[in-house]
Amino acid sequence: MKAMILAAGLGTRLRPLTENCPKALVEIAGRTLLEITLTRLRVFGIQDVIINVHHLSEMIVDFLKAKDDFGMHIEISREDVLLDTGGGLKKASWFFLEHSKCLDEPFLLHNVDVISTIDIQRMVQFHIENQALVTLMVQKRDSSRCLLFDEQFQLCGRRRGSDKQDECIRSSHRMQALAFSGIHVISPRLLTMMIEEGAFSIITSYLRLAANEERILAFRADEYYWRDVGNPNSLMQAGQDIELKMFQP
Repeated sequence: MKAMILAAGLGTRLRPLTENCPKALVEIAGRTLLEITLTRLRVFGIQDVIINVHHLSEMIVDFLKAKDDFGMHIEISREDVLLDTGGGLKKASWFFLEHSKCLDEPFLLHNVDVISTIDIQRMVQFHIENQALVTLMVQKRDSSRCLLFDEQFQLCGRRRGSDKQDECIRSSHRMQALAFSGIHVISPRLLTMMIEEGAFSIITSYLRLAANEERILAFRADEYYWRDVGNPNSLMQAGQDIELKMFQP
């Protein structure tokens, strides 16, 4: 199984930490976010990874070189202009389409500023058993990034804005709002269906495809530890969580 780590962002919420350091190299308890993510992937047998980079990209390249790529096969996808999640994946799509034997094998897309104890193998198994195009890790919690799902956990819209307006793309008698958690399992055929160009959010593609009855499913992960460490307070809290052994980085 292959994976992509989204690490090209400017890390604006973490400033001033990210003024002279890329977000991926910000540390928790002496370990960078990138190392924590790579270690988690390796635990589940993932050895082939592509990482998109932009802000202070050479620091990331030098860090990986100094660590011998943590014994993994790592490729770099350089973005001269930030492409957002969808554009970044589309630019790196060659990595997942280069071998025909990989075309039926799902891959993982993982934000570098997300840490969790999720059982990736269980999530992948759910994806395969339900013949999903995309499976999204979600939880029931307050969030500005809520997606709407029907009773079969099929994507049917999103909720956004301070007024929490619903944008529905499929009708459903009962919808539930669940917080997206920055981890995706994706079937490679998605890459041939992304018609959006330039910089775009991958959620835009998901909503368009779900409206056409493609299976974009929710994987409920409420029982797992999860934290977005994209801001200083959350970063500090993650450090305290390590001390309390709530998770191991």
